[in-house]
Amino acid sequence: MKSRHKRMVFIVVGLAALAGAVGLIMNALNSNINHFFSPTEVHADAAPKDRSFRLGGLVEVGSIKREDDGLTVHFRVTDNAEVVPVIYTGILPDLFREGEGVVAQGKISSDGVFMADEVLAKHDETYMPPEVADALEKAALAKAKAKAATETEAAEASGTVETPAAFQMPVKTQEGI
Repeated sequence: MKSRHKRMVFIVVGLAALAGAVGLIMNALNSNINHFFSPTEVHADAAPKDRSFRLGGLVEVGSIKREDDGLTVHFRVTDNAEVVPVIYTGILPDLFREGEGVVAQGKISSDGVFMADEVLAKHDETYMPPEVADALEKAALAKAKAKAATETEAAEASGTVETPAAFQMPVKTQEGI
């Protein structure tokens, strides 16, 4: 074999080994990533059933219940559209309160309860995790769209359909061209 062919074989084998190593590293990183899901996404079955993930939203007001052991806490996380019940056994952060932002890490059980391994609360009164803020914003937008659709259906049923000003298209006239 010529030295030129030996060099080409060496380069091809080296590139194949590099590609294999990169593939193994990417697989390892992907299996250790904890994805964030909102309660709406959990109800839509977008969250994994067999892996740990992060659930974020607001602690629903009036939902915190403590068991007699002093460590187990039941509460509900909401994004103002859907609610997910959570059970956590451990010491909660000092800033954990009703109506405040929270991110819990754990798995969803077969009965739909999120079993949290870790609970994180916001660290001051102005901070909210970006994922939680985005999820709340999306839920509010979806709720507004659903309300508008319901109002439109009610107006169509009563026969008084008016197009809202926000949805009216400007009309070009011959003079405006």
